[in-house]
Amino acid sequence: MIILILILAYLLGSIPTSVWVGKTFFGIDIRTQGSGNAGATNVIRVLGLKAGIPVLLFDISKGWAAIQLMHIFHVPLEAADQIALLKIGLGASVVIGHVFPIFAGFKGGKGVATLLGVGIAIFPVATLWTLGIFVIVFFAFRYVSLASISAAIAFPFIHIVLLGHREILPLMILAIAIAIFIPLTHRKNIHRLLRGTESRFWFRKSR
Repeated sequence: MIILILILAYLLGSIPTSVWVGKTFFGIDIRTQGSGNAGATNVIRVLGLKAGIPVLLFDISKGWAAIQLMHIFHVPLEAADQIALLKIGLGASVVIGHVFPIFAGFKGGKGVATLLGVGIAIFPVATLWTLGIFVIVFFAFRYVSLASISAAIAFPFIHIVLLGHREILPLMILAIAIAIFIPLTHRKNIHRLLRGTESRFWFRKSR
């Protein structure tokens, strides 16, 4: 049962929302436009809010829905650590699916929106605080990448230090892993930020 739902979580994450929306409604592969990233940010930048917002909401929903698979299939676990480990496995599977989607040639997005959905399902309060940091950094500097990286790095401090959630070790490890994973997927963005060539984000599609 656990293997089955892990596979389902990966397949769920592999639904390439941005790629399908671009090809179906606009006749383009979003991965060849803008930043080349198959994520909601690039969809909004290239195709506008009407295309980008549904993509963003669906990608977030993928992460949240993957965690719910353990409840849908009634996986019989009782120990808190076991439940936490399964949630981590489901979260990792759906994010890996988004980054390396089997339905889109294993070339997907950075996984931020999907990871946000995972966070809402597992760390609702800490995720809300983290969203606040994202919003503040984004509107201060207009860099989605910088806002994402800042929020990710702050996340374990919020979960472990500020909120004091230290009772379940696997979730503490996951919080720290998130702070490592997001900067790793934004390596090119970090280089552009350091060089001053990163594109600022505005809520309108590119010309």
